[in-house]
Amino acid sequence: MFVCFRFHSTDGRTALPDANAIFPNSACAPSSAFDSFPKDVPGVLALSDSSHALPEYLFYSYAKSFALCLPSGVFSSGVLFIGRGPYYLDSHSNVDVRSLLSYTPLLKNQDTFGYYIGVNTIVIKKRSINIPSNATTKISTTTPYTILRTNIYKQLVLRFSKVTKRLQQSKPIAPFGLCYKIITNGTQTRLKVPDIEFGLPDGKKWSVSTFNSMKQVTKDVTCLAFVDGGVTSEHAIMIGTFQMEDNFILFDLVNSTFGFSSSLLNKGTSCASFNFTGI
Repeated sequence: MFVCFRFHSTDGRTALPDANAIFPNSACAPSSAFDSFPKDVPGVLALSDSSHALPEYLFYSYAKSFALCLPSGVFSSGVLFIGRGPYYLDSHSNVDVRSLLSYTPLLKNQDTFGYYIGVNTIVIKKRSINIPSNATTKISTTTPYTILRTNIYKQLVLRFSKVTKRLQQSKPIAPFGLCYKIITNGTQTRLKVPDIEFGLPDGKKWSVSTFNSMKQVTKDVTCLAFVDGGVTSEHAIMIGTFQMEDNFILFDLVNSTFGFSSSLLNKGTSCASFNFTGI
């Protein structure tokens, strides 16, 4: 089956006239295949390093790189860039988002397609949670929240509980195991908690701020947005989309590197700032 689709070309600042492409590797699937996906999701776009995924058919025109910026607002639009940039999230800004990125190697996994990075440790307030040396960390856009193997998850929850002991805990709400009350004297407040840092090779760190670590589940309960994956989960760490919201991430397949910004909200912009109006 061949599918024709339309996408915007861009100068890095605004959307330019549409371009067309044909993607030969597509298939229909029963609606039951999307039961675990968000409501109204009509399909899946493969962005993996497989020779059958979409990027392979666009790279004949563009350098072998793509960047992804997922919005945090339900009604906001994020952006996917095919090509090496430049990338400007605010059309009136002269800041190329690439200047905000840190980089770490992309790792190969012989058994499966996808994108992997090395995470050596998880740090919360200068205390480290050790990660097994042979552990794999996968970047996943089909996983809503970061999943940790049980031995890592328990250490994370224990450490996080200690550094947030001033906060009032609430009964956990599935799938989360650590939750807090957020109503104080009848006034709703946003909790401020310490960053969770993924320690990467060469001393780099991917900081997960409050925006990406705490998920408001009800009007008066917010939860640590990490999930216990069980003792036998395939990957020690699988970084999910909530931790990627309003983070700019770049997959440079030529140099086998992964670029990441940490939260753009702390830098005065967001993934919803790209100008799709062409103005």
